[in-house]
Amino acid sequence: MKTLEILSLSLIISFNINAQIPSKENQIAATILAGPEEQRADATVLGYDSDGTLIELKKGSNLLVCLADDPNKDGFNAACYHASLADFMARGRALKAEGKSRKEVSEIREKEAKSGALIMPTKPATLHILYGKQAFFNPKTQLVENAQRRYVVYTPWATQETSGLPLKPMVPGGPWLMFPGTHAAHIMITPPVK
Repeated sequence: MKTLEILSLSLIISFNINAQIPSKENQIAATILAGPEEQRADATVLGYDSDGTLIELKKGSNLLVCLADDPNKDGFNAACYHASLADFMARGRALKAEGKSRKEVSEIREKEAKSGALIMPTKPATLHILYGKQAFFNPKTQLVENAQRRYVVYTPWATQETSGLPLKPMVPGGPWLMFPGTHAAHIMITPPVK
């Protein structure tokens, strides 16, 4: 391939990547929809600049932190979480950026949480997720269409014995305890799709 053709191809690829990143306003509008309605206006929003770097798009004044959909991944996935989960979430993103596997991320965070190096919430803290393989933000309606919700309530170190929760859903969408006894123990609630 000629140098000019390679340069043209790299410019096209670069343009396409940048074209996928929604405006700051649209990222904020789409992302906060993952959180509780009464907390959305004052939430902190993390999203992507024109280079695809994760940045703070909006500084909030409450305890809700919202993470925008990654424009380089298919579908839609935005999340809002209580500020007490900020260190846990940031550490996970940092380890993934280093190329760590999901298992390695879990093992490293577990070790750091046990040592006190990673600060975990001392009370239940919720992660709200708005997602879907075919979901997308419609700027005209200001809604995320074709999406569903999931709720994750982190309760570090909880077990079936301490919580009374089952270790699998008893009914579709019913709450259950995932990763019991670990730093990442959480109650999973996935409402059934209508």
